[in-house]
Formats: sequence, structure tokens, C-alpha cells
Amino acid sequence: MKKFLLLIGFCIIQLTAFAQFLARDILKQKAENDLKEIIASSPSLTGLMAIDLTSGETIGINFDGVFTQASAIKIPILMEVYKQAHEKKFALTDIKPLQPINTVAGSGILNVMTDPVNLSIRNYCMLMIGLSDNSATNTLIELVGMKNVTNTMLSLGFSNTRLQRKMIDQPASLRNEENISTPAEAAKLLKLLFDGKFIDAATSNEIVSILQKNPIENSKIAVGVPGNVKIAFKTGGMGGVSTEWAIVYLKNRPYAIAVMENYKTSATPSTIISSISKRVFDYYSMMKATKYGVILDN
Repeated sequence: MKKFLLLIGFCIIQLTAFAQFLARDILKQKAENDLKEIIASSPSLTGLMAIDLTSGETIGINFDGVFTQASAIKIPILMEVYKQAHEKKFALTDIKPLQPINTVAGSGILNVMTDPVNLSIRNYCMLMIGLSDNSATNTLIELVGMKNVTNTMLSLGFSNTRLQRKMIDQPASLRNEENISTPAEAAKLLKLLFDGKFIDAATSNEIVSILQKNPIENSKIAVGVPGNVKIAFKTGGMGGVSTEWAIVYLKNRPYAIAVMENYKTSATPSTIISSISKRVFDYYSMMKATKYGVILDN
């Protein structure tokens, strides 16, 4: 009888676990269906990858598609700068002049400065990310070498993340020499940084801290997230293109997310990234629940 009761108890435990697994499966399928509908509502081509940084579980739609990155490619450039500084090729405190050849229009502030500009490499990094300064970016590309950025991405397993031109280089764009990545590689890259596995924890954390200094009003992903939730992110935008890579610090359930659009027209809904962000946030909020679906905090 004792063995029989133990068997019954074991079966009950297994059935409870199965029911919980089934419930979470249903919730994930519902989230994926909703996200497919959101993406289908846009005439543009849209890709998404989200990674649960607690469990490693992913949600992806068109996640292996290759998309032009615009300024989101500045994250791999930033990583290469820190890699070469770690290798003692230069110090982040080294002062570099801004050369006329690297001064271009577009986002940022350096292109309108009239006096000679001499900044530390670290400050060029801050301007590249915080103000998305294209002149600072081109200075850093020249410093580290365009091919080195791509080769480092390749060494990390990101074969479709490539830096192929400087900022605001229309002739290169006409030759289809775009800076590219995929939602899957972008999200995995963010996970690498979050886990402290790019070079070392201190380097990874400093790179993420720079991404956290971006003005939150620039983020479309932040629109879909409550204001009390911290994010680290970089956006990108140019004709027909809108991208964003972000780490969302949802309490007890942080996640990485990359959303990319191209072939955008004037008719493309401007809320597509924020709508995707809200649905992904809602899903991961549910994943914080107890096995009976009780969410104890926000």
C-alpha cells in the first residue's frame, strides 16, 4: 500500500508539472501568434528575436533575415574599440584629433564644431552611442579598422554581422556595401554582453553601461515598456530602415530583444517596434508568475 501511495503521489507531481509545462507552452504560442499578426500588419519586412536571459528561451520571427543596421551597428564598433584597448593597442584615455575626412553630416554634434576637436577615445565612444555621432563613429572606425570589426564578430560566431562602410557614405550604399546583421545575432550579442562573456565581466559591464546612457526618448522599445523598467539600447534609422537592439531589465526576468525593419515606406506604421516591444514585455511578465499564474510583483 505504501508503495502504491508513493506511486500515486509521484504521478500527481508529474501531472502537475506537465500541466504547468502545457500552460507555458500555450502562453508562448499565443504570444508568437500575436507577434506574427503585429508584424503582418506592416507592409515593411520585419524581423524579431527575443531571448529570455534567465532561461535562454527564445521567440523569433524572420530572425535569420539580414537587415541593414544603420546606427545599431555602432554596438559592434564599440565592442571592437574595447577589445583593442584590452589588447593594449591604445588606451581609452588617449587623445585623438577629429580629422576633416571623418567629419560627416547626420546625427551628432561634432560636425558643427568650429574649433579643433581633440577628445579621448572613451569620449568618442560616448558620443557615438549617446548622441549617435557619425563623425565620432568614423573616427573610431578609422582607429580600429573596418575589417577588424567584422572579423571579431565572425570569431564570436556572428557571421552575418558586418561593418562594410563608414557612416554617411552614399556611394558605398549604392554599391550595396551596407552595415548588416540579423535579429538572432543582435540578440545573442546582447546576451553575450549581459552574461559578462565579451572579453571579461568588467569590459562587458562597461559597454552595457554606455548603452544605458542613451536618451530614453530615442527608444521605440521603451515605449512598450513601463517607465520604471531600465533598458540598455541602441537604435538605428535611415531611409527605409529602422532597427533597435535592447536589453530590458524586467525584474526577475530580463531579456534581450532586437527588432529590425526595412523596405519601409511612408505608409509603414510608425508604431510597429513599440507594439512588438509591448507584447514581448507582457509575455515575459507572465513568465515571472508562480506555477498557478500568480504574478507577485511588477
